[in-house]
Amino acid sequence: MPSLKEVRTRISSVKSTQQITSAMKMVAASKLRRAQMAIVNMRPYAKKLNEILQNVSSNDQSEENTFGIERPVNRVLLVSITSNRGLCGAFNANVIKKTRLLVEDEFKNLPKENVEIITIGKKASEFFSKKGFNHIGSYDRFFDHLSFEVIQPLAEEILEKFSKKQYDKVIIVYNQFKNAATQYTVAEQLLPISQKPDQAKTGAKTSYLFEPSKEEILSSLIPSILRVQFYKTLLDSFASEHGARMTAMQQATDNAQEMLRNLKLKYNKARQAAITGEILEIVGGAEALKNA
Repeated sequence: MPSLKEVRTRISSVKSTQQITSAMKMVAASKLRRAQMAIVNMRPYAKKLNEILQNVSSNDQSEENTFGIERPVNRVLLVSITSNRGLCGAFNANVIKKTRLLVEDEFKNLPKENVEIITIGKKASEFFSKKGFNHIGSYDRFFDHLSFEVIQPLAEEILEKFSKKQYDKVIIVYNQFKNAATQYTVAEQLLPISQKPDQAKTGAKTSYLFEPSKEEILSSLIPSILRVQFYKTLLDSFASEHGARMTAMQQATDNAQEMLRNLKLKYNKARQAAITGEILEIVGGAEALKNA
């Protein structure tokens, strides 16, 4: 049985850890409220734009619509979005695992150099840069000051390379925010523009009148909508990170509380054993004096 001093030291250590995890949970909860508000406000706008994008793309199958034309997949770009910090449960591990599965399973028949990976977040950058993947770029500072203006240059670069046929498919792997306790790891195809299955079955399309001209409007509209969709995935990931961290810190705080209960029970048992031992020594000494 450990000594009373050892148990007291462990109790003090667990209490300190519990205070830290509790403080981190409150900080994450505060950041989550702002991040959640940003993604909740963005979703209706992004959803409507996505509907317009799919309708416009399905109605325009001309060669000029480079973002909506399916072509044989020879070169792929994967955008893996994680966080810059840990202590958020399986948040980062899930994204890294799903990205690896895409490389090693879905695109295993492609040459390794044809599957390129861009990472947003230090955790993904550290992993893919050290594990022999075709990691071509890191954008770890996006989450320091996340805004549409910050991410726009990368979005434009991806769109430009796809339009020049440097990539045949672009997939974003990220955590989609549902609530503070639930996030879904998804691999979402950004390019080429994919038609929803239900829309493909029904064949429902919306007709548009274009003014001044169809080509002029679509050349500006489609890239703008795609940039918004890209920004939405980052907002989703940002909110998911704080939700995952808040949940992880809550679980850590609860575990620390459970450990404290067990340690206090162990401390009381050790203390009672020590007191019982002292009493036995006193009684034994008194009996020895009587018999002397």
